[in-house]
Amino acid sequence: MSLTPPSLDPPAAVHLERRWLEEHIPHQGRMCLLDAVLGWDTTRIRCRASSHRRSDNPLRGRGRLGAVAGIEYAGQAMAAHGALMAGLLGTPIRTGYLASVRNLKLSVTRLDDLEGDLDVRAERIAGDAGTALYTFVLSSSARELLSGRAGIVFGVLDPAAAEERS
Repeated sequence: MSLTPPSLDPPAAVHLERRWLEEHIPHQGRMCLLDAVLGWDTTRIRCRASSHRRSDNPLRGRGRLGAVAGIEYAGQAMAAHGALMAGLLGTPIRTGYLASVRNLKLSVTRLDDLEGDLDVRAERIAGDAGTALYTFVLSSSARELLSGRAGIVFGVLDPAAAEERS
């Protein structure tokens, strides 16, 4: 499979299914919340998710899925983008950790009561070898649900990386 980044529009330009996601991001089983990568380029990614409607969603609490859980959906899209970029550049996939969330705007209180799929978009706006800064937007049926900015750090908790530094 070629990893040449297609345009984000139309969404049919690329379609990487859940199996690809589970093989390339650290989230497995029910914790892999995304269904597919619909499009990507060197700075952006667009994914689809339907797991917000599942009663066994691991992020549910007290029978509901709060909107703040959308940050995890965005984080998984960012992880998928990192894996795609690693493939494009021929470098190893690095584990990233969510370091901060800023400018979070919640337009709904919960996600589990939405009938439509989630459209998860993230765009890398800055970064270097040790960090990345992304903006993200989750929407459903053309309605924005939440948006914000996330800071990612790489390799901080990776025992192999820590040993190499010492």
